[in-house]
Amino acid sequence: MAKDCSFDIVSDFDKQELVNAIDQVKRELTTRFDLKGSNSDVVLDADKSITITTNDEMKLKNIIDILQSKIIKRNLSIKILEPQAIENALGGNVRQVFNLKKGLTQDLAKKIVADIKNTKLKVQASIQGDQVRVSGKDKDDLQAVIKMLREKEDNYNIPLQFQNYR
Repeated sequence: MAKDCSFDIVSDFDKQELVNAIDQVKRELTTRFDLKGSNSDVVLDADKSITITTNDEMKLKNIIDILQSKIIKRNLSIKILEPQAIENALGGNVRQVFNLKKGLTQDLAKKIVADIKNTKLKVQASIQGDQVRVSGKDKDDLQAVIKMLREKEDNYNIPLQFQNYR
């Protein structure tokens, strides 16, 4: 029973679910009375960002609410959205870009590893690219690490998933 157990901590999202959410937003833009004729548009740019363009800031806020509700209904976290500043677009329109967060940054990975080490559990955490691998002999220790990270997820400001649990 000397076999180590491990899992990976990643931050990712289902691309197809995001595409479906954007399609639902576009469909709702054509049917909502307050947004008809506003030349509003929502564009997904190569899984890196979402761009919303519309007539004024009030309509922009409505579209953002629609986008967030569709993302939540698709079991995605709205923490993947990183809003940029609202800017003026052509024709008196306004535009806002939302960058999509994917993967763990080095600083965040270091913070997660430090938090795991502070638990004093008998596990090892190592940074591997844009994910963190946690391994240990006892599955109960790994479960305790997952529980601790779920409780602290709000501090990281990014959605965490746990994969390859073995």
